[in-house]
Amino acid sequence: MEVDDNKNLYEVEQEYDGKDDFPQQPIGSLQIHDTISSTGKKTLFVLLGVQAFIILILIILLGINGVTLTHLNTVDMCDSTGASTGATTGTGVGTSNDDQKEQLNNMTAILLGLQDSVSSQLLPLARDQSNMSSNIYRMTQSSDAKLDMIQGDADNRMMYLLNLTDSVYQILQTTSDTAYKLTDIVSSISTLQGTSISTSSITDDILVLVQELLGLQNASSIFNSIQPVSCKDIKAVLPNSPSGYYHVNSRTIYCNMDTLCNATEGWTRIGYLDMTDATQNCPSAFTLYQQSGYRVCRRPSNSASCFSTSFSSNGISYNQICGKVTAYQYRAPDAIHNTGANHNDINGPYVDGVSITRGSPRQHVWTLMAGLFENTGSQINWANWANCPCAINSPQSVQPFVGSNYYCESGNPTYSYEQTLLYSDTLWDGQGCGTNEAACCNANPNMPWFHRDYGTNFTTDFIELRICGDEGWLDEDVMVSQYEIYVK
Repeated sequence: MEVDDNKNLYEVEQEYDGKDDFPQQPIGSLQIHDTISSTGKKTLFVLLGVQAFIILILIILLGINGVTLTHLNTVDMCDSTGASTGATTGTGVGTSNDDQKEQLNNMTAILLGLQDSVSSQLLPLARDQSNMSSNIYRMTQSSDAKLDMIQGDADNRMMYLLNLTDSVYQILQTTSDTAYKLTDIVSSISTLQGTSISTSSITDDILVLVQELLGLQNASSIFNSIQPVSCKDIKAVLPNSPSGYYHVNSRTIYCNMDTLCNATEGWTRIGYLDMTDATQNCPSAFTLYQQSGYRVCRRPSNSASCFSTSFSSNGISYNQICGKVTAYQYRAPDAIHNTGANHNDINGPYVDGVSITRGSPRQHVWTLMAGLFENTGSQINWANWANCPCAINSPQSVQPFVGSNYYCESGNPTYSYEQTLLYSDTLWDGQGCGTNEAACCNANPNMPWFHRDYGTNFTTDFIELRICGDEGWLDEDVMVSQYEIYVK
């Protein structure tokens, strides 16, 4: 499975490289934090300098205006005196005193207007600059806080990356063991020259390692070309693969790599239920029933019916089916005793028990029947009609579509029946069989497993499991606790 692991690692690496929110260089991020904070402070000092410069210009302009007005007043006085003298002596330039005063007043008005205009423009600008400086200072403080948050987030992501790197390192360390072993072997071979030490064990080690490397290479090419991959495919290229979960073709499958149903390993599980696990629930078509700590699944209808759950092969082509069902008898099931129209109809409740079929239309795989009693005697001879078809003195006949592909067993060791779950004897396990059904329990040494081999006929059909009864569940039922369905 190292091939799958490497593939997953590659996918993780690609996914990480494509995410912009992950810090590519965490140390660089910390350096950027310090630089931005320093820059904000420098900007604040520059803006304060600009504000002071503008205020200085305003003061100089106001000073110029004052000097100008003083000079103009002085000129006014001098010109007035000169004008009077000129008029008296006859050397004036012909400009009246009133005209000069009017011109002086006009110039003063212009300068005062200019002063007001400059003041009205520069003072708001100075206030704006002051407000801007305050805002920048607050923004700088806020930016520092945000950058601290970013730094904390970057630290957390850095820790995640370190953990991920550690996991990757462990996997790479594991996959590099073969290379180290080869290096050791080569070193050992180089020291053997001129000695009498046998090289047979070293040669065996080399062959094992080469086979492992070739197996990985073959698995890589095969797993990339086969859609979908089955447990049989995995076993073919990696013969030492153990039973367990495998992640192939973007899905997880469970493989039984041991011999199952007297057939070689490489079984893919497509159906599984274990109601002894409190975290598991009945399939949606069934109803949970509980008694004395036992959790089982039953039919929800109190009339003749079948309720089913299906298992997809997920495109896997198979020619063998292996499975088992663990269930308990409830009150008085009577196997296939049915004189109604459903008796020979595979689509109807032809059995008190479990029906396993495949595909659509349904093709029979296996039938699991529940008889009324484990034993027989003179006092209950009248009930032989309710016992398994394989039991002693039973008049029941197996339907043609069922043939020999069935198990039948009772879970009732007494001669009475009540509305209760008979959990003391598990159905179809070949154990606790009475004299009446000994032949049923000895019919197949594979019990509790059932097995169908279709030879050269491969299929991708889904498999269906139905709980059936020709009466309501309160009168007779089979309640399921566990099942496993495999294909190969």
